[in-house]
Amino acid sequence: MNQNDYVKFLTEEVVKYMHMSKDEKQQRKESKPSKKSSVYWFGLLPFALKMFKRKRINNH
Repeated sequence: MNQNDYVKFLTEEVVKYMHMSKDEKQQRKESKPSKKSSVYWFGLLPFALKMFKRKRINNH
């Protein structure tokens, strides 16, 4: 992909976004995953550790 193709693609995406209504932009934003989740930022490792910790606490 050369530089002209990349600029053309970005321009098309910006124009599409600019022509979206406010409601469409809001729906698009709501459909994205929440960035507050530790799984979003760090993967499944923190989630697995949390589950392991809960299991150990519940068994004792």
